Amino acid sequence: MSDLSSMSELLKYAGERDLPLWRAVEELNCASQNMTAESSRESVKNMLEVMRASDSGYDRRQRSLSGLSGGDGGLMEDYVASGKNISGPLMGEIIAAALRMGECNACMKRIVAAPTAGACGVLPAVILPCGRALNASDDVMVEALYVAAGVGEIIAQRASISGAECGCQAEIGTASAMAAAALTHMAGGTNEQMANAAALAMKALLGLVCDPVGGLVEVPCVKRNVIGAVNAVSCAEMSLAGIKSRVPPDEVFDAMRDVGERMSTSLKETGEAGLAGTETGRMKSVNPMRD
Repeated sequence: MSDLSSMSELLKYAGERDLPLWRAVEELNCASQNMTAESSRESVKNMLEVMRASDSGYDRRQRSLSGLSGGDGGLMEDYVASGKNISGPLMGEIIAAALRMGECNACMKRIVAAPTAGACGVLPAVILPCGRALNASDDVMVEALYVAAGVGEIIAQRASISGAECGCQAEIGTASAMAAAALTHMAGGTNEQMANAAALAMKALLGLVCDPVGGLVEVPCVKRNVIGAVNAVSCAEMSLAGIKSRVPPDEVFDAMRDVGERMSTSLKETGEAGLAGTETGRMKSVNPMRD
């Protein structure tokens, strides 16, 4: 996205040209990559299809090599199908989709890093089920992915998308912000509402540490994809209702970077503290293959 590094600049760029946010992101991406709009859209459409294929190709019988992940997406599917889940069918499907995608990553299947492999379940878990619920066309879903990409690029430039640098807030937090903005677009929100949704989502996950059990992107990572997806939906809903982030998006992203820099290295993907430092976590670290 060129050298654009702020949401305020992106909103200004779009506003001066009377463009929807997704189109502004597309223009800037094409300019920076020296590519046509057609080739850019084909690339994004391919990402959408990979997300769909990963979701539909989920195998509830498959387990990761460590034995820590697998099958939970299937359990959630069954629970939703029973009609007993408290949050209703759509939210149940979002939870199941996040689990499926996270488990696909743990089982070394093909996924879209959005923005990272460890956070791969958040964005598709929001846009695929919500796309079906909203009867959104593929074109609208592609537009939503452009919005998500714009948010992710800004966060990457202003802060980080690396758990090793800034903790899980940089991975799940960024993915949740991307998904919240994308869903806001799909539901017909304004450019400003998309930006507010991203800010609200990131704010809710500030300080989230990276503490992978056994040093693997499985526990608690897969379930955190669920939290990121559910958070994104709630923040999109708030923004669409007219609720604004009292702290501007760029300042929220800067705060994430600041929190990450202040965070102990033991809480940033080293597998030394947090859940990784619990008695169970240490046991899994010694022998992650044990049941």
